[in-house]
Amino acid sequence: RAGACVRSQVDTLLCAAQRSMRYDARSLSLLALGVLLPLAAAAEPLDAERAAFREAYAEAERGAWALTPAQRELLGDYVLWPDLRAAYLRATLGRVPDAEVRAFLERHGDLKPARELRYRFALSLAERGLHDEFLALYHRHYESLEIERLDCLALAAKLADGLPASLPARARELWLVGHSQVAECDTVFTRLTNAGLIDEELYRQRFALAIDGRELAMARYLSRSLTDEHRREAANWTRAVGLPREFLAENVPEKDSDSYRRQLVAAIERLAYDDPQLAAERWRSLAGGYAFSKARRDFVARHVTLWLARHHAAGAYEALLALPESAVDAEVRRWRARSGLREHAWPGVLEHIASLPPGERDSAQWQYWRAIAMQQAGHPGAEPILSGLAAERSYYGFLAADALGRDYDFSHSDLPADEALLERLAGMPALVRARELFRVGLEGRGRSEWDAAVRRLDADARLQAAVLAHRWGWHSRAIATAADGEQYDDLNIRYPLPFAEAFAEHARAASVSPSWALGVARSESLFMADVRSPAGAIGVMQVMPGTGRLTARELQMDWHGRVTLTDPAANIRLGTWFLGRMQERFANNPVLATAAYNAGPLRVEAWLPQRTALDARIWIETIPYAETRRYVRRVLTADTIFAWRLAGRPGRLSARLPEIPAAAPRVAAVRAGSGPAAPN
Repeated sequence: RAGACVRSQVDTLLCAAQRSMRYDARSLSLLALGVLLPLAAAAEPLDAERAAFREAYAEAERGAWALTPAQRELLGDYVLWPDLRAAYLRATLGRVPDAEVRAFLERHGDLKPARELRYRFALSLAERGLHDEFLALYHRHYESLEIERLDCLALAAKLADGLPASLPARARELWLVGHSQVAECDTVFTRLTNAGLIDEELYRQRFALAIDGRELAMARYLSRSLTDEHRREAANWTRAVGLPREFLAENVPEKDSDSYRRQLVAAIERLAYDDPQLAAERWRSLAGGYAFSKARRDFVARHVTLWLARHHAAGAYEALLALPESAVDAEVRRWRARSGLREHAWPGVLEHIASLPPGERDSAQWQYWRAIAMQQAGHPGAEPILSGLAAERSYYGFLAADALGRDYDFSHSDLPADEALLERLAGMPALVRARELFRVGLEGRGRSEWDAAVRRLDADARLQAAVLAHRWGWHSRAIATAADGEQYDDLNIRYPLPFAEAFAEHARAASVSPSWALGVARSESLFMADVRSPAGAIGVMQVMPGTGRLTARELQMDWHGRVTLTDPAANIRLGTWFLGRMQERFANNPVLATAAYNAGPLRVEAWLPQRTALDARIWIETIPYAETRRYVRRVLTADTIFAWRLAGRPGRLSARLPEIPAAAPRVAAVRAGSGPAAPN
């Protein structure tokens, strides 16, 4: 190993540290003998080990273990050796001797790759019918964790030895949920049902839970074991939720019952998402014909009226004001204020803001709009409010400074570095592992290990961990760790400049500013190259695969699916080009282009004002979806800060807020949203 390690002083120390971690973790010190962290970062030690690991790991995940002598020499003491071996064992469970797996778990059981392997090993034992071995592992590690898959496998293993006299408590808990359970539970439920231990009453209880949770496919399945009435109820619920227009058109007063009234309310609720005006009409026509409770009447009135406001329908503001007090909640008060902004009803805006809960009323958001409404209504006292806000580094702080003609107050200050503490942190085994996972491209695994390790640190050490992650170039962890410590003023950490050449080159080619592209990337992913959103967007700029494929074709780029999207430079090229396309589509309006990057251009076109152009600040404030509303503000704020970081002087945020034009007639009929999203 000495020959492999000695490439520089730093490399030698790092290799020694990894050997220490293997044999004596307490003695680990990556920066012994006074070697500074910046030197370690600049030297990029262990490149050979990392390259060998990447190559071997890809093979291990495919179940191949064919390390060359050179790879064994490089990797024998490498900190991620357990990850490599665990990947191979995961891929070959049932083929490698179980004793080999157990030996690995005994040696490395506290490491995350071993915990993952143990879970897969438990599944493998169950699948192979090794019930005693599975149950021994289950009782030792999983019995109290309420992991449905393993719990059902354990019940199945126990049932293989004979049925119990009564329904096991855990089986009852697993049954009484309103959604489909994991497939491993099917065998258990079938055997218990056949034995009469899951009876009709339990079916009725689960049917009710499925209806309440709107899991209608599950309700229909359960109804097969119940009465014709249950089957009709499941069918009615399916029509109410799936075809609300048709269901409401067929309303039958003589069917008045609690169940039918609930179905009518559900249909109105669902219809309001797409067509609140029709929902309001249908509600007016049927509300008097049924014995709806006051609570249900208030719910429907509030729900439909809020969706009228979110769709900016004519008369929505008046409808909000007309709601009975029993139907008014904080969300209604917010939308009264927002709709008042669109109507320029400035005295009303002041009244609505005053009605908000105190903590919310005093936020920068509503204090800014209070000051603007005071100015517009001719009331004194706006300037002190704006002056206080202008001292903040935020969206509303920048807007307040613009209103007063003041310079922005960025309040940047470096987090002080404690070199001794940084050295100790850099030598912590858990953080060394996290760093190496990041370096070899297993960033998601690295994030998980970093976060778990940092949670165990005290407050001072956490802040130094943010400094350390920044020095390592691990910006997502630096940003998140600093924020967890409520330290927001080190803008080098919170607004870093990674992939600088790629952003400069590709933003210029797409005719967008690098600061804007950086703001989008930070808001989308915190610069994580591998992250995938629930919707399927991938990489630094969170590009959807379909969008990436079409954009790559337009740019005549090679396209290799996820491989392309997880390459930072390629992802930035695709993302900036799409951002430029949105800028073109919306006539160089960065507000609309930013919103379209998040919500899609069709929704943004549907959100355009229908009558006259609108102040961009008000348009942003009244975007129907809370996620997009926050996103646009966040990107514009980050754009301003990145512009300051790149050029030393920011442009005015207000200059990036051109008036929002009225929709063209062809767009006016397009409806926002297509399902039950939950904006606020």
